[in-house]
Formats: sequence, C-alpha cells, structure tokens
Amino acid sequence: MAPAPLTIRPIDSKADRKRFVDLPFRLYANDPNWVPPLKGEALGLITPEKNGWFSHAIAQLFLAERGGKVVGRISAHIDTLALTMDPSKGFGPGCGQWGLFDAEDATIAAALIAAAEGWLRDQGMTRALGPISMSIWEEPGLLVEGYDHPPTIMMGHAKPEYRGWIEAAGYHKVKELLTYDLDITKDFPPLLQRIIASGEKNPRIRIRNVDKTKFEEEAAIILAILNDAWADNWGFVPLTPPEIKDVGVKLKPIVFNDLIRIAELDGRPVAFMIDLPDLNEVIKPLRGNLLPFGWAKILLWLRKPKVRTVRVPLMGVLKELQSSRLASQLAFMLIQYIKDASVEHYGATRGEIGWILEDNQGMRSIADAIRCTINKRYWIFEKTL
Repeated sequence: MAPAPLTIRPIDSKADRKRFVDLPFRLYANDPNWVPPLKGEALGLITPEKNGWFSHAIAQLFLAERGGKVVGRISAHIDTLALTMDPSKGFGPGCGQWGLFDAEDATIAAALIAAAEGWLRDQGMTRALGPISMSIWEEPGLLVEGYDHPPTIMMGHAKPEYRGWIEAAGYHKVKELLTYDLDITKDFPPLLQRIIASGEKNPRIRIRNVDKTKFEEEAAIILAILNDAWADNWGFVPLTPPEIKDVGVKLKPIVFNDLIRIAELDGRPVAFMIDLPDLNEVIKPLRGNLLPFGWAKILLWLRKPKVRTVRVPLMGVLKELQSSRLASQLAFMLIQYIKDASVEHYGATRGEIGWILEDNQGMRSIADAIRCTINKRYWIFEKTL
C-alpha cells in the first residue's frame, strides 16, 4: 500500500498551535536528554498576543501531515528590527529566518524548509537564516555537538539527523555558538585569584547584588550595559519594551539577588553578570504539564531552590572598557562571587556559560582562563533564496 500523501499547510488556529506544540513530545519521547517545555510557555511563544517579540515581527507556522497525523513543523518569520541591522552583523535587509523545526524524516524536512522559504520569498526576503526559534534571544541555532546531556534553561536540543537534512536543503554554517562547562566547586588558578584579590583592594570597584525589590530599575541598568556591550556582536537585535516586560514576567521568579551582580566603577554601573538556576532540572519530570501537581512542585522548589547546574546566559562590560585589563578583572570578580554563591546557597556543582559566539575572543579567553571546556555547539545556517 502506498503511503498517504504528505501535506504542508500554514496554520493560525488555537487548535493547530496546540498540535504544533505537541509534536516534539512524540518525536522526543524516547530521548532521555530532551527536556519537555511547559506547554503553556511553548504556546505563549507562538501566540502573538502573548509574546512581545511580535510587536516588531511577523511569523507563519506550518504543519506537515500525513494521513491526518502531524509529522513535522516549522516557523518562518521576519524581524523588522533585524532588517535594519548591518548585514555584516548577521541580519540586514532581505534576511528572514525560520525555526521551531522538527520532522520525522528527510523528505518531510525538505518539504517544510521549502514551505518556509516560499513564505519568506513571498514577503520579499532574499536570504534565510535558521534555525532561530523565534527570536535571537530565545533558542538560536541547531545542536550539532553535545547530544549526550540535557540542555540548560533557554537552550535547545535536536536530533542528530537534522544537520544533514538542513545541509541537503542547500544551507551552510554561518555562525557557531558555544556553551562551556565549568566545575564550580574547584578554585580558580592562582593567577586569577591574585587578579580578583587586587580588584577587591581597589576602592574604585564595587561588586553588588541586584535588589529584586527594585526589579524594573535594576533591569534598566543591566539593559543599558547589555545594549552597549553587545552592540557590535553578530546577530545582536536590541530588546524592545514589550519583550523586556515578557522576559521580566518569565524570569523574575528565578531571579535571586546574589546570582545577579552589577560591577560599579567610581559609583557607575559598568558590567553585569546573570546566573540562573537550571529550571530544566525541575520541569523535566513534569512532562510539560503544571497540572495536577506540577505548579505546587515548582512553588515549593522556589522557596529554597537547589540545583546541580547554574547557567550564565548573559554578561557584559561597557564597550569603552572592553580592551582594558579592567574588563577582565571585573569579569573574573563577577564570576568568582556568583560561583561562590551558587555553591553555597543553591548546592550547585556545575556551571554552564553561554552561548558564546565562536569569534568572541574576549569571552572565549575568559572561559579558557577559568578552565572551562566546550560542552555543546550550536550552528546557525544560511542560504540565499
């Protein structure tokens, strides 16, 4: 009997968005290293009314079906802010993206990618980057190395076959993103300890905790440093107020004063570092559902969080200091203080730093200096349409 025909169709209904979210739960059911997202969060990501990113972006979701069964999915999207960026920094005029990609086999994958490309062409795009799911600030890149352990919070997972399927569609790697693993129970090398001790004696330097009771004020300080420090980075798109609001709502429950630090020089904020307990360790057993008791488990954990792993998703030093010795000193001080707090107050033994761009030599040098090792690699692919 011939297999049922494959159909690819655009979707926009609530029921289809639910089917879109449900597919990975079947495809990754036997993968011990996949972390099921909370379904409510996953639906919010693809619902324009619930994701501030849509204030400057448009998207089309596609489902692949065979015999009435969902066998693949993909999103195609255009970030209007990304269109205004310098092409040498990754995006630029005519650059669309696709992401949230999953498929049962190579034939389905090819049809999905072709559908996303067709939509992007219809919108006037001449180049495609992917996978980016869906903002560069969410889960960019395809996992190509490090399948043997689960991702940390806000990092992606994928099947090993996907790389070949994407390359078969005519794509090539344009950028590699790295995450680094660190045993945070070990002391830093003596040279770094001396650098940190020297900074502690400098009356111009102050490393302080954030104050969660002043969440919006502290977030504004960090955002100002971030936008300056990251402005020249490949793929950088400034966060907008609606996105900042959404991120605040999502992350505020796992923001702890001693895991986010701001460095001040002569009383002026010049650097920051954010460390997050790995919520994936908590939500993985919930299988995507807060009901009936998942919400209670998370609330109990939040009262006194304990994790094996903490993740540093963001850190930055003002651009004016980045070529100075002071920048490294501040970075080492921030890492040391947060490392100590992670071990002492949250029971963590492992840290993950990243993602870091493959050509960000400053951050890679810091990672090497504290004796990190690369544990995962993610690729972003590119194709001319």
